[in-house]
Amino acid sequence: MRSSGDGTAGGLPGRSLGESVPHPLHDSADELSTETIGYRGPTACAAAGITYRQLDYWARTGLVEPSVRPAYGSGTQRLYSFRDVVVLKIVKRFLDTGVALQNIRAAVHHLRDRGFRDLERMTLMSDGATVYECSSPDEVVDLLQGGQGIFGIAVGVVWRDVEAALSQLHGERVDTGETLVGNNPADELARRRRDRAV
Repeated sequence: MRSSGDGTAGGLPGRSLGESVPHPLHDSADELSTETIGYRGPTACAAAGITYRQLDYWARTGLVEPSVRPAYGSGTQRLYSFRDVVVLKIVKRFLDTGVALQNIRAAVHHLRDRGFRDLERMTLMSDGATVYECSSPDEVVDLLQGGQGIFGIAVGVVWRDVEAALSQLHGERVDTGETLVGNNPADELARRRRDRAV
């Protein structure tokens, strides 16, 4: 994917986006579990390394909206999927490196259109003005030799970082609303909840 300053996106030269064969990051059982668990705003913020103010702004402006449950007025809680949290962390990394918000929006839109396939092998590269998708080491080298890429985000690494962070935080079952307690040994309240549940 190439995202230019005008907000448009296209394929890398010589490579059509439709040519790739989908390879899910996890097997179907893990895929199902990521779709049945949601994360409230504070948990999504902690895992993505952002503030609640950023989360709220990005949701209200449509940059990263919660795919499990949006907020419906005062008193309702947004619920983010695992994939939403991965996108939040990618957006944070782009912002930290100075990529324009317009280009980040195009990259997020492209990731959602792709259905998050091939994420483990995908690297997002940017020179600050343009965002490129590279799914092989050869594409990364070609981009760097052309003098276009300055930094890259290995999406698979972000995925694993978010996975590790969320494993220690609380989630919520989408179907029942049951709170799932994370495995953070330092969390005394979580330990008490687990003890009571047994």
